[in-house]
Amino acid sequence: MVHLAPKALQHRKGTFTDVPPELLKEVKNLESQFYVNGDKLREIVDHFVGELDKGLSKEGGNIPMIPGWVMEYPTGKETGDYLAIDLGGTNLRVVLVRLGGNRDFDTTQCKFQLPDHLRTGKSEDLWVFIAECLKNFVDEVFPDGCKETLPLGFTFSYPASQEKINQGILQRWTKGWSIDGVEGKDVVPMLQEAIEKVGVSIDVVALINDTTGTLVASMYTDPEAKLGLIFGTGVNGAYFDVVKDIPKLEGKCPQDILPDSPMAINCEYGSFDNEKLILPRTKYDVRIDEESPRRGQQTFEKMNSGYYLGEILRFILLELAEEKHLIFKGQDLTNLKKPFIMDTSFPSKIEEDPFENLSEVAELFESKLGITTTVPERKVIRKIAELVGERSARLSVCGIAAICKKRGYKTAHCAADGSVYNKYPGFKIRAAKSLRDIFQWGDDIKQDPIVIVPAEDGSGVGAAIIAALTEKRLKDGKSVGLKNA
Repeated sequence: MVHLAPKALQHRKGTFTDVPPELLKEVKNLESQFYVNGDKLREIVDHFVGELDKGLSKEGGNIPMIPGWVMEYPTGKETGDYLAIDLGGTNLRVVLVRLGGNRDFDTTQCKFQLPDHLRTGKSEDLWVFIAECLKNFVDEVFPDGCKETLPLGFTFSYPASQEKINQGILQRWTKGWSIDGVEGKDVVPMLQEAIEKVGVSIDVVALINDTTGTLVASMYTDPEAKLGLIFGTGVNGAYFDVVKDIPKLEGKCPQDILPDSPMAINCEYGSFDNEKLILPRTKYDVRIDEESPRRGQQTFEKMNSGYYLGEILRFILLELAEEKHLIFKGQDLTNLKKPFIMDTSFPSKIEEDPFENLSEVAELFESKLGITTTVPERKVIRKIAELVGERSARLSVCGIAAICKKRGYKTAHCAADGSVYNKYPGFKIRAAKSLRDIFQWGDDIKQDPIVIVPAEDGSGVGAAIIAALTEKRLKDGKSVGLKNA
């Protein structure tokens, strides 16, 4: 991995000479609020390590640190047809994975957009929607019918307690979801019942988190992979710990789960610093929290995940326009006042605009918000988007650094997936530079020892591999969870 030059982050076009002094003063103020220096990052990481340890303790902490009940590393010899579904923040993805047995696989997949009303609708509506999507997919892939029951790995990307691999008791909704009647309950039988109602032969074998799937799928193809990461609608990390180093499992595991057995841990560290002790929150972060369905929760996620980047930008622009009267003067701000009208693609498109006059930003604001912008306004908008995007990247890697410090990793491939990692302009460069700032690697280091790399398909291939590993354990008569689970 080459050493990336910081100059790649310098402004690409234009100067601020035509920006009014009052507005320029506000930009400088925002810079001071949103930039997180190396010293602060290291302070956050040290606190983060302690919170990871608390999550594994018998007492617990803000970070759930959920054992994923994946207790083997993939061998690459797994074979068979497996279904996988990924219930993410905005889409449902259905995948057929054919494991070839030689570290190879083929996939066929389809993506279904989740209707907005499902986020806050009835529980049964969600499960029936998923089951119908599964049936449509299976009928399409197997037009002559499937002779055998298809094993399914269910990627459920929300904090869920698991006493065994085919169970998932939802702790709380995240990513803006709030469906009554699901929190505190096992989601697997809910889905299985809906599947049986629509008449398709599928058995839910394993429930996994997308981050755990990313970890396992990447280890399948890359022996240097040590972390699985998601930078998307939400943020999360997973890694393999050792059973004897997980105090909250002490005395609870069956005899065939040995103290030296590996155990995948789904951190769910979007809840880091719910106590508000270390993260440099701004008034915009406070407002995000106050107006969210789950106030006081997911503090870390609300400051850097894709779901909230556009909303942070919207709050800033609304303040500059409505309260300080420095931009969009005399214009109708009705659309700008609509919550979440600016999704992740909004700041992403702003940063991607290659033209000196930022004409694509002008078109974006005109078409989506009904607002006409001047060139100086667009320069300010772009700068603010960069500040929000860079802070997101710098905070995001604190989880990586904390896990590496906790486990003593001096070198690691950190396998990442998610819309922000894959699509947000500048994220990869900013994240790499932030890791260098945290670990203080000198310019003489030609190759960063800990690097973020593209992940294999965790929610598809990872779910399938975990389903295969689970099937093998069950056939061998081994445990897949706690005693009596």
